Amino acid sequence: EVQLVESGGGLVQAGGSMRLSCASSGITYADYAIGWFRQAPGKERERVSAIRPSAGSTYYEDSVKGRFTISSDNAKKIVYLQMDNLKPADTAVYFCAAKDVGDYFTGSLPIHPYLYTDWGQGTQVTVSS
Repeated sequence: EVQLVESGGGLVQAGGSMRLSCASSGITYADYAIGWFRQAPGKERERVSAIRPSAGSTYYEDSVKGRFTISSDNAKKIVYLQMDNLKPADTAVYFCAAKDVGDYFTGSLPIHPYLYTDWGQGTQVTVSS
């Protein structure tokens, strides 16, 4: 059974930093991509970042480029999302999700949320102005 557990959310002031963690189990980590997505009240779920740990390939949505950094601890099967210079517009529930990319081209990385098959429960991030 695939399990994804997010942690690290909370309340931070604008300009501050926060690190989210996504601990995974039940997957062959080398065959998966892990994505971070977020959903604000009344808005659709949007992509934030993604990583394919086995290839080191990463993706960032334009709105977070230069502020967020995704990384992976392959031994622990944990993906981190370091968020710096946070803005009130970053306020949302953040979800991590997993996608088996064993049949993808090497380094290729899915970025659309509908492609991801397993999801965590989400963690709230609130950025105050």
